[in-house]
Amino acid sequence: MAASVNENSGSKDGIGNLVAATKSLKLSLEKSKALGLALKKAGPRLDEINQRLPSLEAAVRPILADKDALVAVGGHINRAVGPAAAVLKVFDAVHGLEKSLLSNPQNDLPGYLSVIKRLEEALRFLRDNCGLAIQWLEDIVEYLEENTVADERYLLNMKKLLKCLRDFGNKEQRQCLDGGLLDTALDKLESEFQRLLMEHTVPLPMSSSLSLGEQACIAPSPLPVTVIPKLQAILGRLVANNRLEKCISVYVEVRSSNVRASLQALDLDYLEISVSEFNDVQSIEAYVSKWGKHLEFAVKHLLEAEYKLCSDVFERVGVNVWMGCFAKIGSQAGMLAFLQFGKTVTESKKDPIKLLKLLDIFSSLNKLRLDFNRLFGGAACLKIQDLTRELIKRVIDGAAEIFWELLVQVELQRQIAPPPDGGVPRLVSFITEYCNKLLGDDYKPILTQVLVIHRSWKHEKFQERLLITEMLNIIKAVELNLETWIKAYEDTTLSNFFGMNNHWHLYRHLKGTKLGDLLGDSRLKEHEQYKDYHVAIFLRDSWGKLPGHLSREGLILFSGGRATARDLVKKRLKTFNETFDNMYKQQSNWIVSERDLREKTCQLIIQAVVPVYRSFMQNYGPLVEQDASSNKYVKYSVQTLEQMLLSLFQPKLGRYGSLIVRDSSGKLNNGVADLRRTTSAVV
Repeated sequence: MAASVNENSGSKDGIGNLVAATKSLKLSLEKSKALGLALKKAGPRLDEINQRLPSLEAAVRPILADKDALVAVGGHINRAVGPAAAVLKVFDAVHGLEKSLLSNPQNDLPGYLSVIKRLEEALRFLRDNCGLAIQWLEDIVEYLEENTVADERYLLNMKKLLKCLRDFGNKEQRQCLDGGLLDTALDKLESEFQRLLMEHTVPLPMSSSLSLGEQACIAPSPLPVTVIPKLQAILGRLVANNRLEKCISVYVEVRSSNVRASLQALDLDYLEISVSEFNDVQSIEAYVSKWGKHLEFAVKHLLEAEYKLCSDVFERVGVNVWMGCFAKIGSQAGMLAFLQFGKTVTESKKDPIKLLKLLDIFSSLNKLRLDFNRLFGGAACLKIQDLTRELIKRVIDGAAEIFWELLVQVELQRQIAPPPDGGVPRLVSFITEYCNKLLGDDYKPILTQVLVIHRSWKHEKFQERLLITEMLNIIKAVELNLETWIKAYEDTTLSNFFGMNNHWHLYRHLKGTKLGDLLGDSRLKEHEQYKDYHVAIFLRDSWGKLPGHLSREGLILFSGGRATARDLVKKRLKTFNETFDNMYKQQSNWIVSERDLREKTCQLIIQAVVPVYRSFMQNYGPLVEQDASSNKYVKYSVQTLEQMLLSLFQPKLGRYGSLIVRDSSGKLNNGVADLRRTTSAVV
């Protein structure tokens, strides 16, 4: 009994355990299912966590860093961020100026210049501090990297950005700092500089109808007083930014064009004349006279004003700059053309008139010597200085050469035949006036100075007596020429006529002159006496013989009867008429250039011929006039004869003679082609 009870009891326990186990299994299965579901859902989350682990690791790394490094990192960051923040603030300020700088500076130039100055200051700050800010940032990156305080990828990106900033800044620092804003503003300033110059630059008002003397009284006003400070202010900003060259170029172009425009009214086309066009001596005289006046006007008034204006405008930039600027204006405005014209004159053919023109050129340059030294004395004007020195040397050499050759030129004329008209050779009339001109107050001081300089170049001394001696030698050579020419005539009548003409010319044109004073009264008196001698011989051998053909011999008593007397009168009138006609025809081509001598000579001829002719005709003319053929013998009335004699020796157009000149090769050429001009033209 007890055993069955135990068995029953045991069965019940086993079932209970089974039930419990079953429930436990079910519960475990449900939990497993739930866990499976949970695991299934946790997979993506684990992937997400896995992806976030590096950043979490980087975030947690500072906690793992050294405690001292963590404590110091804040200070490093603050020191790096401070300069960077200041740079960014200035960058913002630069962009704030953009609107003002893109406006027109004409509206408010002082304000515009003030804004540019602020921009310059900002850019200087950026140039000085951008590199420093980058250096601080590079230092903090290096610190973070060394102390493992930041993520490596973060540090790598920072390094790349900082390297780009440094490389970019090294290439075009100013461009990268302001985006080209300052250059744009400076371009506008250059344009404003040009506008101010062009709007207020006006050619000096001149008229070709005004004389240079009147024009010289006009004081040019290059620029209004209010404009110069504006130009100076603009230049100040441009110079500060190394932008001066364009302004100088603009200034030179505008102002030199203005000077050229002012000179246009003076008709300076002759400055471009070539050497071949200078063959006409008369044109040289006219051109050189204008050249001296025009050069003086250009230097003393136009270029003087430009010199002062350059000094005022570029005063703060420096003397070398404004002197260089003025040198360019002088060259481009026409100064070189003036000097080149002078050189062209020196290259023209040699002749005595050229000597006077060379002295005129020297005189003009000498009067402007102080102005030239002051205006063009700087190193920037070397070209003008060189051309001026070359011109002066050419002028002095050329003038001295022509002067010392004058005596030789006069002597060379001796071999030429005397004039067939018995007049005064061009050489004689020219030399007398020419030498007096050289000894006059206008030319003697200049010629003396030229000869002194020329001799000094050869280390020789010049004394005034050399000039006087040379002049006297020239006149003596002229006198020797006259003696030679007087003897050269085959016709002694023409020889005496020539001597009368030329001795009187020398006496009349030397008496009371500088050259005449040097010769002395006794020598001049000799010429007057020679004139009287030749007049007497001329009259005796020519017209003085004519009255002899009207002799009364055999006619007084009509010893042969009336018919015989008529035949003698006819014969004597025929001989007289033939002799008169031949003599008149011959001497109608002869010339006496001096009016007083011509009139006196004609009167002497009339006195020798007309009274005899009148008396003869009054006494014996009726014997012939009643004859049917009277016209053959009574050809001239007393009045007609007198008028014919008064018409003798009149000057003709064109003169005889020229002056032989040696060219540079030593050959002879006709150096004064226009010596045929009247003496009065030699001025």
